[in-house]
Amino acid sequence: MIPLFQAMGYNVEINAGAVEAHCVMEISPLHLNRQGSLHGGVAATLLDTASGITASLSCDPQGLTPFVTLSLNVNYMALARQGAVRASGRITGGGRTTKFVACDLRDSEGRLIAASTGVFKRMRNTGTEAAA
Repeated sequence: MIPLFQAMGYNVEINAGAVEAHCVMEISPLHLNRQGSLHGGVAATLLDTASGITASLSCDPQGLTPFVTLSLNVNYMALARQGAVRASGRITGGGRTTKFVACDLRDSEGRLIAASTGVFKRMRNTGTEAAA
């Protein structure tokens, strides 16, 4: 668990067999924008994290292979004000080092709150490469 997960109050769930990562969070006042709904940046963070870990799962069952986000496009569909939200990633294409990942953010009733598509690049794990 990285400090960002703790600070924002979300958990990561991994389904290695399905090559899917999920970010689950209970909305609190900390996560709301000025209008009282889930902040778009919080939604984007959940989508990005679930997508990046999903890309990692394509290489190892723990999702530890480092990937960086090359691009992330987010579309917002509905407001969420309370309850739990879940971001679920799935690989839609790519090759050995680049993965295309789609991700949905849904509330506890299954309503689509936001959706993203992203491109993720595998990084060598030598500790000397700089993140893109």
